[in-house]
Amino acid sequence: MASELTTAEEAQLGQTIEMFEVITQSQPHDYQSLEILKEAYTKLGRNTEAVDTSRRIARAYVDMGQFSSAIMEYETILQRFPEDSDAQEALRVIESQATGLETPTPDAPPILGRSSSVSAQANSGLAASQSSDDGRRMMEKVFLETKLVSEGDFDAYWVHSSPENNPSLPADPFIQLLAEHGLVPIEKSLKLLSDRSRAAFLPLNTYDLDIDVARTYPAAICRRWCILPLDRMSKSVFVATANPFNQQAAAELSQAINSRLLWYLVPPADLVKTLRKVFR
Repeated sequence: MASELTTAEEAQLGQTIEMFEVITQSQPHDYQSLEILKEAYTKLGRNTEAVDTSRRIARAYVDMGQFSSAIMEYETILQRFPEDSDAQEALRVIESQATGLETPTPDAPPILGRSSSVSAQANSGLAASQSSDDGRRMMEKVFLETKLVSEGDFDAYWVHSSPENNPSLPADPFIQLLAEHGLVPIEKSLKLLSDRSRAAFLPLNTYDLDIDVARTYPAAICRRWCILPLDRMSKSVFVATANPFNQQAAAELSQAINSRLLWYLVPPADLVKTLRKVFR
C-alpha cells in the first residue's frame, strides 16, 4: 500500500499521525481520532502500529462500556491475525462480561463528531428536524450551569444565524466574544466544551491545511456557521468548529458533501483567520 503513495501523500499521512498521536495521548478515549490514526498507519503499510491502534480503540470502547464495539474491533484484529493471543484473550474476557452489561454513555449531549457519519440522504430528514438546533440550547446549559456567564450576557453575545444567512465574512464565535469582553478566557471555554462534548481539541495553527482542498467545500455554509473542512482521508472529512453542538451546521455540510464528518474543536480566533484566508 505504501509504495502506491506519492511523496506528498506519505508526508501528509506522516503529519496526520504526528498530530493525532498527540491528540490521543491526551484523550485516550477519543476513538474517532484513534480510527484516523489506524487508517493512516494502514495506508503507510505500518501494520504493527495499525494493530496496536486497534487495541487502543478496543480498550477505549471497553472503558466506555461499549462492549459490542470492542468485540467487533478485536474480531477485526483476529481476521487479519488469527493467532493473536492477546486479542483472543481480550475477546474471551469481554464476551464473558458483556452480556446484559452494555449501556450507553450517560448524559451524552448531541455532539457533532459522533452523529455526522450518516449519508446526505439520511441527513435530509435531519436538516428538517434540526432546523433550529444551532447549538444554543446546549451552549446555554453549559455556560449558565457553570455560572461562567449570566443569562443577560449569554443573550448579548450569542451569534444568531440561520440557513438563510449568507455572510461575506464569518462572524466571531460565541466563545471568542466572551473572551474579548473579559468574561471567560478562551482556554477555559475550550476546556469546558471539550469536557462536556467529548470533542477532541486540535491546534489549528500547527495543522498543515491544504487550502485547495478546503476550497472544494461550500463557502456559504462554512462562513454561516464558522466551520472549516481541514482535510480528508478516504471517505472522511475533518471539520474544525468552535461550537461542538451545532447540529444544523452538521446537517447542512453533510448534505453538501455526502461524506463522513469528523469534528474537532479549535481556537476560535485561528478558525476565523483561516476561514477568511481560505474563502477570500
